Amino acid sequence: MNNFPKIIISGGGTGGHIFPAVAIANALKAVSPQCEILFVGAEGRMEMEKVPAAGYKIVGLNISGIQRGSIFKNLGLPFKVIGSVRKAMKLIADFKPDAVVGVGGYASGPLLYAASLKNIPYLIQEQNSYAGITNKLLGKKAAKICVAFDGMEAFFPADRILKTGNPVRKNIVNIDGRRYAGAELLKLDPLKKTILVTGGSLGAGTLNKSIEKHLAEIIAQDVQVIWQTGKFYYKGIVERIGLDYHPNVRILEFLNQMDLAYAASDLIISRAGAGTIAELCLIKKPVILVPSPNVAEDHQTKNALALVKENAAILIADTAAEDTLVSQALDLLNDKEKSALLSENIGKMAFANADEVIAKEVLKLIK
Repeated sequence: MNNFPKIIISGGGTGGHIFPAVAIANALKAVSPQCEILFVGAEGRMEMEKVPAAGYKIVGLNISGIQRGSIFKNLGLPFKVIGSVRKAMKLIADFKPDAVVGVGGYASGPLLYAASLKNIPYLIQEQNSYAGITNKLLGKKAAKICVAFDGMEAFFPADRILKTGNPVRKNIVNIDGRRYAGAELLKLDPLKKTILVTGGSLGAGTLNKSIEKHLAEIIAQDVQVIWQTGKFYYKGIVERIGLDYHPNVRILEFLNQMDLAYAASDLIISRAGAGTIAELCLIKKPVILVPSPNVAEDHQTKNALALVKENAAILIADTAAEDTLVSQALDLLNDKEKSALLSENIGKMAFANADEVIAKEVLKLIK
């Protein structure tokens, strides 16, 4: 291995792919400060903005996923794939990486395929408990596959799997002793029981409908709610019920300081993306997961079931949430024993230094 390893990190599309990718890059820089890192993303996707903001160079491929329900929109896909593989081959020829990392997302496929054609070792970071088609195919030639859940030999060669967990943003999970600071920031009472509801930056319609429909029940029990609506839903909710609906209810479009929201809460209601679950395992609080039904291969339900199997979370189906989510949340808040058990069990599933472990594995691939 030379003194200045060159590494390409590919993938993105959602925060769930981008944050782990940046965490791996930061860990690579910490372990090997002189390494050179290039990101490859999909044009027009959020990584093209988020990665430069994190201080890294990124190149975009003209690639997108299969559009469900529209044959017409998919007609150009084979040409995009061929064009992206060609561009990936040229990027590899120009940059000359010693190793490549794929974190999932549209750009990951063409780049890893190009790496395999050029005999460059690559590592796949599979975040979900159920591998997608692209990663399954690319896994056959991967030097290492880093996973977060058990049972992944159903998708990948068992001798190349390493269970590392998913990298998380360290600042997000640093919550010890910060409950009062969180309550102060959100203008809440630190002594009252508090539910955090989060559907990600865009929001989750089902979670929002469930909370809005049953707000009176939450208030009747003098429970507080930190309600992150997401940008698609915020305006409509505020127009319907008003921003200052009740002192116990804090309505926010986006949580800029997620760590303090985690710190101020006693119970978390969330979707079941792999990155979110990795954070929740480190937060160690009782969790109710409502998996999104709108993701490929129903990843989120499978992610949630991996926790339910260990008695580490409660799962409520998206279709049942509007009627049952709030009543189950209030029951759980009042059940100290069950809350303590869920907290203990989810904590057992945490991986604190996944980014560092993966970075060291990447550097091991470089001869």
